[in-house]
Amino acid sequence: MLRSTLATQASPVYSVAWGPDSERILYTSGRHLVIKPLQPSVKVIQWKAHDGVILKVDWNSVNDLILSGGEDCKYKVWDSFGRLLYCSLSHDYPVTSLSWAPDGEVFAVGSFNTLRLCDKTGWSYALEKPNTGSVFSLAWSADGTQVAGACGNGHVIFANVVEQHWEWNNFMITLTKRKTMQVRNVMNDAVDVLEFRDRVIKASLAFGHLVVATSLQCYIYNTKNWNTPLIFDLKEGTVSLILQAERHALLVDGAGLYIFSYEGRLISSPKFPGMRADVLNAQCVSLSNDTFAIRDKSDEKVILLFDALTGKSLGDGKSLTHKMEVVEIALDQCGPSTERKIALIDKNRDLYLTSVRYLGREPKICKIGSMIHSMAWNNAANILCGVQDSQFTVWYYPSTVFIDKELLPKTLYTKDGSEFSHTPHILSYVDTKVRLRQRDGSLLYTSVPPYAVFLHEFSSSARWEDALRLCRFAKKDSLWACLAAMAIANRELTTAEMAYAAIRELPRVHYINFIKQQPSKESSLAHLLLFSGQVQEAEATLLQAGLTYQAIQVNIDLFNWQRALELAVKHKTHVDTVLAYREKFLQTFGRKESNKRFLQYTKGVEVDWDKIQAKIEMELAKEREKAANAAVKTGVAQRR
Repeated sequence: MLRSTLATQASPVYSVAWGPDSERILYTSGRHLVIKPLQPSVKVIQWKAHDGVILKVDWNSVNDLILSGGEDCKYKVWDSFGRLLYCSLSHDYPVTSLSWAPDGEVFAVGSFNTLRLCDKTGWSYALEKPNTGSVFSLAWSADGTQVAGACGNGHVIFANVVEQHWEWNNFMITLTKRKTMQVRNVMNDAVDVLEFRDRVIKASLAFGHLVVATSLQCYIYNTKNWNTPLIFDLKEGTVSLILQAERHALLVDGAGLYIFSYEGRLISSPKFPGMRADVLNAQCVSLSNDTFAIRDKSDEKVILLFDALTGKSLGDGKSLTHKMEVVEIALDQCGPSTERKIALIDKNRDLYLTSVRYLGREPKICKIGSMIHSMAWNNAANILCGVQDSQFTVWYYPSTVFIDKELLPKTLYTKDGSEFSHTPHILSYVDTKVRLRQRDGSLLYTSVPPYAVFLHEFSSSARWEDALRLCRFAKKDSLWACLAAMAIANRELTTAEMAYAAIRELPRVHYINFIKQQPSKESSLAHLLLFSGQVQEAEATLLQAGLTYQAIQVNIDLFNWQRALELAVKHKTHVDTVLAYREKFLQTFGRKESNKRFLQYTKGVEVDWDKIQAKIEMELAKEREKAANAAVKTGVAQRR
């Protein structure tokens, strides 16, 4: 029964495709492409896409990219806003069919006596010349390993995707046939052949393990032994995504998400309302040893976080919400779970970093880069690399943004991007080697100096002398800046002082000296928090330790007069101190008091600097005494 007429036009509609959200349709109109929303009030998008009549379109639900082909003998890749991402060279004959693979990683293109397999970015993997006439229609199998074509001579052709490659350290693996893989160790040229009972659908090689999903089973190989894989049966045969961390792997199929250990044991199966496992890709899902993150498809500003070991959501069920739609996410792989960080790229191509385990407070999301096209974390240390505009950038210690924001630019390693083509994609960052795929499909390798990985290792094991020795040997300001931030994060003030001195940050050296001279541990900790810009945490630390005057003084030093007076009135102490400093401040700038609260207390409180100084001295003496008593108690306890 006809429900509604969506559009009428003068030229025939040769092809139609549903949008990923099923709220829009894409159809052809002569040389134009039209995106028509089902809701009549939403604006229609139309653009001239080809120089000839467009014969075929397809729209992928996983990567949100559009394909079009026509009588101008070209195929093109577009985003959902109508921006051209790739345009092929002109073929000999019109493009009569094209179709996305279900996972959105590749697509097939058909023409007269021609079948082509292409990457999602547009470049061609393979070209076949079957004697079939024009290929009028293409359809993929649900697992994305086979494609069928309806041909002009009445035949149906079938093609299988083979010759896929995976790399990790010294191993190179190739899918030579539908059920056969070849493993080559480039160190000694040893070759192993892996045979499978069913055809291979998906595979992943990382962290010393190869995970292979066939149509019925999953095989897990250790790179030290290729003879005895661990095998277990799969519920569904259509595994669409495999992600690996050091201790376990994530498998995604049409029914759900499953995290398996490398011993084949099911660890957890995260679930959330409105989950659609069929539209997930590697850009919107990330896995680490303790955390699993996924971008919410229904609201792309939201990132859902789960404990990888239990499958339960983190942060009391709260999700991480960014101010813009998120394009790509990545969890760091090393260190304790309490320090787990997630990097995200939004639609503006800005790179942000935030903590995953935020306890009872809103997460602090800090921007660390702009114009980022692709990113990857290192496998052995929390070092982040990215393709930024026209250069390759490495953030040696991204967490610097939470410790000393102004120091972050000094912790970067940059390399001119002229050796790369326009916006290459980072495939992996293993040890010191970064593997990139260029827009034309060629692979490119670039290296990163190894010092930062050693520095992370020394910092995590508190080997500060070794860290200093390494920085003196390397003589790089970027390493000294990293060491300064690491030392502050670990409250290693002597090392931090030396590192800041090496990069000529004298104001910070003076402030660290001031922190070291504090009479108590609580004061030192509070000023360390202030050093990192955490004012509220510093104040809370002092108040919790009963150091009310110090908390008031911190707000006075920051000219946070309202809060200083509020604390003084609440705790009924040092109101005259706040008023005295306020008066001095106004006199310095030649201004008069206009704040009603200060005017109110000025009338009833006498300001006497001698009394105030005596009171301050008394407070500091009390703090020193308290710290000395605590030290004595600690010494006695240790002797016992």
